Amino acid sequence: MTIEQAQKLVDEWIKKHGVRYFNELTNMAMLAEEVGEVARIVARRYGEQSEKESDKAKDLGEEMADVLFVLICLANQTGVDLNQALLKNLEKKTARDSQRHHNNEKLK
Repeated sequence: MTIEQAQKLVDEWIKKHGVRYFNELTNMAMLAEEVGEVARIVARRYGEQSEKESDKAKDLGEEMADVLFVLICLANQTGVDLNQALLKNLEKKTARDSQRHHNNEKLK
């Protein structure tokens, strides 16, 4: 699926099942909440914190998809073409960082 298709699919889902988009501030709060859930899993599963039994069954991919869903909602309701935004961002990073990471001693 392309990013453009994902944005369209989420928009269709919202119109059919969600009635309407939550407002931008609500979606921003939901995005922060969903990112927090991803952070909790990563910190405990891959970091130094111990993982609670109740968290062991949580699906990291599902939580990442929740983040993506809310991010796409925000993009749709604010008129952001995520495909174009990502391409522009990669161009910026390439121009700025094309040799930066190759020259970083910490990454060798």
